[in-house]
Amino acid sequence: MTSLVLKPCCFFFLILFVSQHYSVSATKKSLDPRNPCKRFVLYYHDILFGGNDVANATSAATTNAIGLGNSYLGMLVIFDDPMTKDQHLLSPPVARAQGFYFYHMKTTYNAWFAYTLIFNSSDHKGTLNIMGADMIMEKTRDLSVVGGTGDFFMARGIATLETMTLEGFKYFRLKMDIKLYECY
Repeated sequence: MTSLVLKPCCFFFLILFVSQHYSVSATKKSLDPRNPCKRFVLYYHDILFGGNDVANATSAATTNAIGLGNSYLGMLVIFDDPMTKDQHLLSPPVARAQGFYFYHMKTTYNAWFAYTLIFNSSDHKGTLNIMGADMIMEKTRDLSVVGGTGDFFMARGIATLETMTLEGFKYFRLKMDIKLYECY
């Protein structure tokens, strides 16, 4: 009688173990930081509206800094910025960066970004969603690529930012080294 119950139980646990082993191993990925599945460099140009430059402005402050400290804490900026393949502002844009950033530290200049890169060119079609803290005073900083559409469907990775030009709060250019580690 025991063998009638023991054999099906052993068989059941064997099937359960094998199915768990294969389901875990099928979803396990090894990511190599030195070998992204897709990599490209773009330049982000932001021209903050100053009251008399409507034609050139690509961003506008929707709130003013609250006056705590000297870091523009609380200032929120909405943008629609051109992305180029080279450092020149007047080069043809290959994408647009649309989103917002706000200054979020009282003691130093740091911003938090959330935006979508919208591609509509012969090279790429689709979007990449990027977000994270931009520690402005650091030489380089990483923001997360948290998803995408089109050519970048469900992409994930890192966008490494480096400030190339900074003219106060009027204009800045960032070099964005985008490395995708999940490409479908």
